[in-house]
Amino acid sequence: MNQTLTKRRLAMAQTDQTDRGGLQVTVLSEQNAPIADAVVDISYTGDPENILEELQTDPNGRTETVELDAPPVEYSLQPSSNMPYSEYTLRVTAPGYEPVVVSGTEVLSGEVSLQNVRMRPLAEGELPDSIVIPEHTLYGSYPPKIAEAEIKPVSVSGEIVLDAVVVPEFVVVHDGPPPDASAADHYVRYRDYIKNVASSEIYATWPRETLIANILAIQSFTLNRVYTEWYRNKGYNFTITSSTAYDQKWSRGRNIFQSISDVVDELFLSYLSRPNVRQPILTQYCDGRRTQCPNWLSQWGSADLGEQGYDALAILRRYYGDSIYINVAEEVSGVPESYPGYPLRAGMTGAAVLKIQEQLNAISDSYPLIRKLTPDGIFGERTLASVRTFQSIFGLTPDGIVGPRTWYRIQEIYVAVTRLAENIG
Repeated sequence: MNQTLTKRRLAMAQTDQTDRGGLQVTVLSEQNAPIADAVVDISYTGDPENILEELQTDPNGRTETVELDAPPVEYSLQPSSNMPYSEYTLRVTAPGYEPVVVSGTEVLSGEVSLQNVRMRPLAEGELPDSIVIPEHTLYGSYPPKIAEAEIKPVSVSGEIVLDAVVVPEFVVVHDGPPPDASAADHYVRYRDYIKNVASSEIYATWPRETLIANILAIQSFTLNRVYTEWYRNKGYNFTITSSTAYDQKWSRGRNIFQSISDVVDELFLSYLSRPNVRQPILTQYCDGRRTQCPNWLSQWGSADLGEQGYDALAILRRYYGDSIYINVAEEVSGVPESYPGYPLRAGMTGAAVLKIQEQLNAISDSYPLIRKLTPDGIFGERTLASVRTFQSIFGLTPDGIVGPRTWYRIQEIYVAVTRLAENIG
């Protein structure tokens, strides 16, 4: 990192932090098992020897949520030369595992930052894993998007290969421009990819309807790449790139924000459509201040509209026109069971309840706070308690009701703990 820039950031971190934001760290093994008793040392990026906090993970691999200094919230609500977030460095250690150092974890005023850390088993000769989170796209300097048609021509033989819009289990992210053969490819769960991109490209402090509008645009863009097999039809073996000139900003190992994560969990099946067009719309956008993009969504402009009380669809139609509407994918690939179409509650019986009981039992092998159940298809008190425990562990409202968010989160964690994560980035 440039020495002058480091000194400037450090000076700002020490003198200009008038607000507070939250940080919670989750530490997992390569096999997605929680690592208890890992130690997390937190310091300002640029001053790693000055430890501000030392945390320890619980049996679920999570630390407590600690409050840290952050710049004034106003810095993230209007374009400014002031960095709107603090940057922290985390050093994570655990017996039997290689240390991990994460530099640049972002903390915003009034928001909870979630930092996941994945650790490798200790091996002779291995160097500590080092993750450097780059600047946020609204603060740093990145190449603007190269314009493309929002609807890809279907007359080109072989271009459209999918019969229906399906939310993939994974996307393969090429960490660089398409022609860069030296860039690594990462297998990333679709929802994690969307949360990463959104946390990289918009501020979690923005109005909720603004977050929804931007996340729908990010999802629709991604699903267009999936549906059209855009890069595979050009001879590449990946779904999308991390280059802002071609696609969207994704950063290996970066933190996400709780408010953004919550919106993605609610909307991950959704995308944007136009009448009589099967494919998701390639919804391009720009920051709207340094770069102007007529007929595309302006990120800063959408924040202003959210402050004025516009809902998400009205924001989207302001930029993409009145014919844009929100659609829902027909299915999610890679999950054992699709949502039955109704919430599961205490007192219910049937195959869907049995499936959830079986999956919670498998999850409890890695998360022992979730009590084992007798798989009988009856949603009784023990099942209710296990669902509530699951919801508490994974940041969901602990109401004991298995609605869409809880259902798909159970599916995701079940797959994660029962399948080796060999290629997950």
